[in-house]
Amino acid sequence: MVNSEIYYNQLQKKYSRSITLGLSRIKKALSLLDNPHLKLKNPINIIGSDGKFTCLESISSFIEADKKTTTKFISPHLVNLQSRMWLKNRFITLNEIKKYEKKISKLKIKLSLFEVLTLIYLLAASKERADYQCVEAGLLFKGDSTRLWKKPLLQVCTNLNKQHLEWVYPQTINEICRQKVGYMSNNTNIYIGKQKPKVLKIVKKILRKKQSKIYYPNSWKIIKTGKAVFYKDRKNQIKIKSNYIHSKGLIDNLGLAIKIALDLKIKPKLIEKTIPKIKFEGRLEYIEKGKLRRYLNKNEKLLIDGAHSNASAQNLRNYLKNINGPIYGIWGMQKNKMPGKFISNFKGIFKKIITLKIPSEPNSCSAEALKNILHNKGYTKVVSANSILGSFKEISNKTKKTIVVFGSLYLCGEFLKRN
Repeated sequence: MVNSEIYYNQLQKKYSRSITLGLSRIKKALSLLDNPHLKLKNPINIIGSDGKFTCLESISSFIEADKKTTTKFISPHLVNLQSRMWLKNRFITLNEIKKYEKKISKLKIKLSLFEVLTLIYLLAASKERADYQCVEAGLLFKGDSTRLWKKPLLQVCTNLNKQHLEWVYPQTINEICRQKVGYMSNNTNIYIGKQKPKVLKIVKKILRKKQSKIYYPNSWKIIKTGKAVFYKDRKNQIKIKSNYIHSKGLIDNLGLAIKIALDLKIKPKLIEKTIPKIKFEGRLEYIEKGKLRRYLNKNEKLLIDGAHSNASAQNLRNYLKNINGPIYGIWGMQKNKMPGKFISNFKGIFKKIITLKIPSEPNSCSAEALKNILHNKGYTKVVSANSILGSFKEISNKTKKTIVVFGSLYLCGEFLKRN
């Protein structure tokens, strides 16, 4: 029987991972499949550069706590392909994915892998009759295969920054904003997450002519009272108490989701009760049990974080600055993620960095290439490893420390698969 990872590798060979942005192919496929997207109630589009997944997970958690059902479409997956698609109370099965892929392949339309996965989700979700559909965009939004509804229930834009520059010309934050928020709907409620002042100014200018109702981040705020953290708006104050949500970036995304949940008439007390239960896989996640702990001493903490942009690097750095004791890094990264600029954010943070090629990822930098980048940036304690186990062997001993796996969601996924 073919397992999920083998099957996903087969899909990558069958369908191109390179993308020609545009909606013509998927719209043609949808029409031949009887437009499954139009059968979905209350679609929610979530776009942005960083924070889409954490915002989506928070929104869906609040909705489900309110005794409503959701379907979810996320990307990329960390552990297995099935985890990209949530259907009310379960993940899609591998057999369902195969069934719908077979149906799509019979259309004889040249589709990208992301388009095929989007179609599989839409076909599966259309059978569920869930109350809400939470859909994470892939690249940008102008030509993204999730931009399918003229009048979605609402659209959300999380933090915007310079990513996926190979798809943008000119390569400016103005153009990134234009291709994301510029293509949001004229007939919905739009929620904008926390942004840098310059970016927010650009976003407001782009959205000025939209007829949608727009909620900007000044309609709510995160406040601290001693060690306690709260969401606050004109009517509500909700305590954010969590053992899993650590950083400012994650809390900002949670705050945006709280604002949306309140507007969906979910009660503040229920939101506050739900927050401690929300976890974000691969986002500042401590691994406290599982097979990976066999390779570590009891005094060693293992933290994984999929930070892969300059903005998310700053978020991770600001969190790590407050950790007591030595910090060791295991770093892997894709070639197109500007690794030199990324790693410059961590000067003075790590006692030692182990570089690692991301297993099964053709676009990964080699361990030696990353090692050379570190040397060029002035890092001295650097070692390359040729396996995940090898990376632990370069670090683990009886001394107290925090080990951080970072640089790519794909890298985090490879560690989680082995846990």
